[in-house]
Amino acid sequence: MSADTNDSRWEFWIDRGGTFTDIVARRPDGDLVAHKLLSENPERYRDAAVQGIRDVLGLPAGAPIPSAIIGAVKMGTTVATNALLERRGERTALVITRGFADALRIAYQNRPKLFTRRIELPELLYERVIEVDERIGAHGDIVRPLDIAAAEAALRDASDAGIRAVAIVLVHGYRFTAHEGMLAALARRIGFAQISVSHEVSPLMKLVSRGDTTVVDAYLSPILRRYVDDVEAELRGDGQSVSLQFMQSAGGLTDAHLFQGKDAILSGPAGGVVGAVEVSRLAGFDRIIGFDMGGTSTDVTHWAGEYERAFVTEVAGVRLRAPMMRIHTVAAGGGSICWFDGSRFRVGAESAGANPGPAAYRRGGPLTVTDCNVIVGKLDPSLFPKVFGPDGDEPLDDAIVRAKFAALANEVTEKTGI
Repeated sequence: MSADTNDSRWEFWIDRGGTFTDIVARRPDGDLVAHKLLSENPERYRDAAVQGIRDVLGLPAGAPIPSAIIGAVKMGTTVATNALLERRGERTALVITRGFADALRIAYQNRPKLFTRRIELPELLYERVIEVDERIGAHGDIVRPLDIAAAEAALRDASDAGIRAVAIVLVHGYRFTAHEGMLAALARRIGFAQISVSHEVSPLMKLVSRGDTTVVDAYLSPILRRYVDDVEAELRGDGQSVSLQFMQSAGGLTDAHLFQGKDAILSGPAGGVVGAVEVSRLAGFDRIIGFDMGGTSTDVTHWAGEYERAFVTEVAGVRLRAPMMRIHTVAAGGGSICWFDGSRFRVGAESAGANPGPAAYRRGGPLTVTDCNVIVGKLDPSLFPKVFGPDGDEPLDDAIVRAKFAALANEVTEKTGI
């Protein structure tokens, strides 16, 4: 075997979930190694994926990673998903044709719950709207020339306010791109770090879905870029670059530098679908239902010979027009919190995540579905990976689970008299 082929080096396949990060590595001799660690453990490491690579290679914390022995790293991540759910993306301004400032807020006026009198709209991803004087007609005629001077003043004001991402969405801009291109060039001269232009991000008609997709791209791409840069810097321990690829929402891998916000929403779950399909093929099945229960959510999908994809979807209250795996998600997982509201037991929808995680994780977390499985014996601490405690080498703590359930039982007795 040639020494300069990837087959003679390590390969890492990583699923960075909300609670656990799972790693499967192929050694240079072809043997497989599996490893698991908490996705968040700030006292021990900055990033779980990088630390997992160090653990598998037997390197101490913080030690440079010898990139020359690594052929490729392929990863599915929930970084973009979590940023969208928790609204932790980049500060973003929306640039749109004058008169359409409220177009994305008004949207389609769908009423999924017909008899709900108080409709609570999801929080917008952009914090400022910049209306520009311009209009290109449906056939490419210039109805109103672009007022570039006024646009520059508004963009500079947004930049001075600390906004670093901009989404440019003009009426008919998907087809007639001149004005969007001029505004993008202007934003680059001003110094915006992230510039998402609708005719590049989602070059199709329909202003609302095209606009929403462009805003999501501007909002999430900087978060992804910082994460990718951090991982690349860690992997370049001896000065050489490593092939780093990420799973996209549609189920295919892409180079880290081409990984965009609009294609990252289902990066983690999509990898689960692809993995389930490949395993079923090896087992001789051609029809499956995939059930992927994680710490925060449970993803369900099915396959009958071909991948099912959706082109228009809604995630966390945001409409997206980009190809994605058709995955049905329920907000219930191992980390869903169990609590007593004074009259009945409740489960979720809040999750303990990885930090602090369930009570059994030894980080002071609340009771969760995982702890229920521990106390009834469905999860045996002696068989579960020992990745807990200050040094990441202790088993699940079943003693604290029993103590917390005893305290919960006492609370129920005090409040209900039962």
